[in-house]
Amino acid sequence: MVTNILLETGTNELEIVEFYIEKEQGLREYYGINVIKVQEIMRYPKITSLPQRPHECFVGLMRVREEIIPLLDLGMYLYKKRLDTSSKVIITEFNKMKIGFLVSGLTRIHRISWENVSPPIEIEYGDNTPCITGVIKFEDRIVFILDVEKIVTDMAPIFEDPNLRQEQGIERKYKVLVVDDSPTIRRMLVSNLKGFDVHVASNGQEAFEYLTSLGSSWEEIVQRCNLVISDIEMPQMDGFTLTKKIKEHPVLRDLPVILFSSMITDKLLHKGKAVGADDQITKPEIGQLAERARQLIEERMS
Repeated sequence: MVTNILLETGTNELEIVEFYIEKEQGLREYYGINVIKVQEIMRYPKITSLPQRPHECFVGLMRVREEIIPLLDLGMYLYKKRLDTSSKVIITEFNKMKIGFLVSGLTRIHRISWENVSPPIEIEYGDNTPCITGVIKFEDRIVFILDVEKIVTDMAPIFEDPNLRQEQGIERKYKVLVVDDSPTIRRMLVSNLKGFDVHVASNGQEAFEYLTSLGSSWEEIVQRCNLVISDIEMPQMDGFTLTKKIKEHPVLRDLPVILFSSMITDKLLHKGKAVGADDQITKPEIGQLAERARQLIEERMS
């Protein structure tokens, strides 16, 4: 079990579970998943297969106590082949769902600063690039931080329910800063925020530099930005730290901030509240995002 691992909110740190996948005999690649998303680590369990697999990476269903959880083969997803060495299962929880990932083995847990996480665009990774959100360089190896949401979305899209989209426009074109390191999520948010004038940034550091360049008074700021929507997991500066810096800034502190992340759960809402977030929305609730953003802006401007 992965439990009782707590970080002080707003320190721009994260903890990752490092694991490896053996591409072939003697050749390993190392990956990491944020500890917050990891519920449990276990040995290969008894699997119930389905007559037809919904995706080639789908292994089957496993019973963990009273829950039925789907199991996905990361080796199959990354390398298009099943690996006989896979023996550990990482059970994750994000976007209000639980998914198991089959891997070759575990190494250790690392506590690091987001400043030491490089964006994936700095190094070429071939076919693996789209599912990598960050890179950590150790003396003897490189660890890739996996974008597990993208992997699950590739297998069964979770953001495309037409009933979740806000189709109606808004009378006034408010200005919103969207901060997310995933180009896919940024495009999705821009598409969802119909009627808003959207500026995008790829991490918290870039976003904070943009905000502080808008002007030296509140009147100048609100002419160009009325609200910030930020992911939490990002290289250089995470969303908690960005929110804390905004709320501690003498001019920016009244700017509403919505944290929009798969990491938001009932158990972790206190982390966003601790840094002053005005609202927190998990990704399956994207249909509520535009309306809640509009409400926050109008409350602040009234």
